[in-house]
Amino acid sequence: MGLKANMARSIAKIIVPGIYRDHKNAVAIQNKILRKLVIKGTKTQFGREHDFAGISSYSDFKVSVPIRDYEGLSHYIEMIAKGKEDVIWPGKPLYFCKSSGTTSGAKYIPLTRPSINAQIAAARNALLMYVHETGRADFFDLKMIFLQGSPVLDKHGVIPSGRLSGIVYHHVPAYLTQNRMPSFKTNSIEDWEQKVDAIAKETIKERMSIISGIPPWVVMYFEKLLEISGKQTLKDIFPDFSLFVYGGVNYEPYRAKIEALIGRKIDSIETYPASEGFIAYQDSQRANGLLLNVNGGIFYEFVKADELSAGSPKRISLADVELGVNYALILNTNSGLWAYDLGDTIRFVSLAPYRIVVTGRVTHFISAFGEHVIGEEVEYALMRAANEMNVSVSEFTVAPQVTTDGELPYHEWFIEFAQIPADLKALESKVDQYMQEKNVYYKDLRTGNILQQLKIRSLPAGSFVSYMKSQGKLGGQNKVPRLANDRKIADMLK
Repeated sequence: MGLKANMARSIAKIIVPGIYRDHKNAVAIQNKILRKLVIKGTKTQFGREHDFAGISSYSDFKVSVPIRDYEGLSHYIEMIAKGKEDVIWPGKPLYFCKSSGTTSGAKYIPLTRPSINAQIAAARNALLMYVHETGRADFFDLKMIFLQGSPVLDKHGVIPSGRLSGIVYHHVPAYLTQNRMPSFKTNSIEDWEQKVDAIAKETIKERMSIISGIPPWVVMYFEKLLEISGKQTLKDIFPDFSLFVYGGVNYEPYRAKIEALIGRKIDSIETYPASEGFIAYQDSQRANGLLLNVNGGIFYEFVKADELSAGSPKRISLADVELGVNYALILNTNSGLWAYDLGDTIRFVSLAPYRIVVTGRVTHFISAFGEHVIGEEVEYALMRAANEMNVSVSEFTVAPQVTTDGELPYHEWFIEFAQIPADLKALESKVDQYMQEKNVYYKDLRTGNILQQLKIRSLPAGSFVSYMKSQGKLGGQNKVPRLANDRKIADMLK
């Protein structure tokens, strides 16, 4: 075992027990973070407008600071972009993190030195958790590849701006820079298809141990490696490849495809980073869920997802969360986001320690008939049915079909298969069955003859890549929406 591996094991023995101690005192730590954040924000424009000086408790904070999404924050962002200081956080942010918006187009999320440091620390902790549990650290001595956005920055107003992964590229700890791939030049290629081709050619001869990225784009990289090499599996190219680090989407829909490309099963670590903060990471290969980052400069609030659109939704802190409830995640951060609706929904699967699973996006659902189907449910139903029928799914999305020329409406599933199933009707039946098991409202609509059984439309290989490319969202941190309450995506996939 090399020097870096030995260092990682030693550091893990110190860091990991401290993280679990934090979880035993998580509520107190969260309250302390809120107090520190409010004190920091008191002399900002936002703090003056929201009477931070008069806040002495979480109850006071909820009265003074309403929940807002990016649109409710954007006018402050534009002040910062023009050079104004002390707007939502003392001074000016180091960067704006650019991400896809909703009604406002691109979003520009402020990143401060404390928030960047917290992002780096959480990513490190995810790896150290793995080392501590498994004892394996050899991968630190070999090459690591991060499939990410371009590190080339531009500006939004006077503030440097870029994608989160591109910004983080400039802050990777020195002890990892010699192992990291691809090169800056290759990583700076903007066209994703050209970039994947260049990365594959640059890395194919290296001793790769860790590969990190969003699963659908990792698939593209793997397929390009196999095409160039003429090999059958990744294990023939990278025999030392032992750990896959991913985030952004649920891995399960891609697991069978990725393991087939690799040629064997390998360990994986799920992470939950966002432009707004590093929310959680997988701490165990045995336990379900992701460990909430309770001491990372973020004060979390939670609102029951089905209450978020109410006039005054009930907001709770970590002290009052319950298992099994679908919550919208509200953030207060050390970059100046206040009662910020992240747009994600989560569910707690453990309270000791606090572990969560991501259940979907607030805006990604189907409720054309009151069924309120969410991402977690469609992924569960399809993956359970696919596993039972030994079907490999490459990508999918779901949309309602309301206009049916006299027949009952239904949910239409657009699926790209690795190989088209021999019995598509049987798969439809199984997926529909598991949807009814997972969502009682959907079951009521089915048994009440309001909806007919779902229908699957098999798409040609490359359909989703073509769609994402047409939208300018191929690669990087972009993901295919799992479902939508309209047919904008569906109609483009036909």
